[in-house]
Amino acid sequence: MPDPPADPPAVRTKLFQAAALVNTFKESEALGVYQEVLKINSQHYLALWQAAVLSVKIGARYSDETRKSAYFDAARQYADRALALRPEGGESNYAVALALFSQATLYNAGARLEAFRDLRSHVYLATQHRPDLAEAWQLRGRWQYRVSHYNVLERLYSKLVLGGVPSGGDSREAMEDLEKALVLAPQSLPLYYDLARMYKYQGRRRRAIATLEAAQKIPPITSEDLVILRSCSMLLPPLLRADARRQRQRVRMGQKVKAPLQELPVSSPTTLMPVPADTATKKP
Repeated sequence: MPDPPADPPAVRTKLFQAAALVNTFKESEALGVYQEVLKINSQHYLALWQAAVLSVKIGARYSDETRKSAYFDAARQYADRALALRPEGGESNYAVALALFSQATLYNAGARLEAFRDLRSHVYLATQHRPDLAEAWQLRGRWQYRVSHYNVLERLYSKLVLGGVPSGGDSREAMEDLEKALVLAPQSLPLYYDLARMYKYQGRRRRAIATLEAAQKIPPITSEDLVILRSCSMLLPPLLRADARRQRQRVRMGQKVKAPLQELPVSSPTTLMPVPADTATKKP
């Protein structure tokens, strides 16, 4: 694919402005700037997929489903336009998957399962073409875990109506995906929380404890971070009590007491395949 033409100075200035706003967690203002870029160039790839991601983040904060749905629908439109420009783009596929995943939370059971089926290819293409994007690994892990825990009715509906349960849903791989994401974004509190809950529900209590204890060392930056940190703090004490009971049982049975995990239970940094420079995502 030939490189897109260089952005004019006015667009470059706005892209710098939008990036600065994102870095200071002013998502609504950043979205407005990206929308201004799209008024100048309706096919600007970076502005489209970033607008999709920001629309999801903003919409997720609303409790009112009407406003939430409006933002998620807008995100899907931005993402689809980015995907039309770059069908194999890691960013565009991530944006589509994120919009679909978010919209699915508002759907009825059948439509939700259809959305999970449709976003499968997008989460895999996102991690394939942007293996350095922590958010893509996180989303793939969340998708894998959800599909792996379909109940009987969900599996039956998928087989009878949707052509089968999506392949790839695996709890172990879901945790591995989140571990990869955490290597890439070790300061992301949502990743610690998602991974700890997966460990807990899969019976890997000590890994969940180590992950939650590591989360306590991450300083919260946003109000969302503070909420997640509190959730981590609430999740930890029951796990510690359960682990203490298990250790006492081992003592009574004459078994060796396990030493606490000293390090965060994530895989060591993997060697990621280099990604060709994307001129649309370079700094202008």
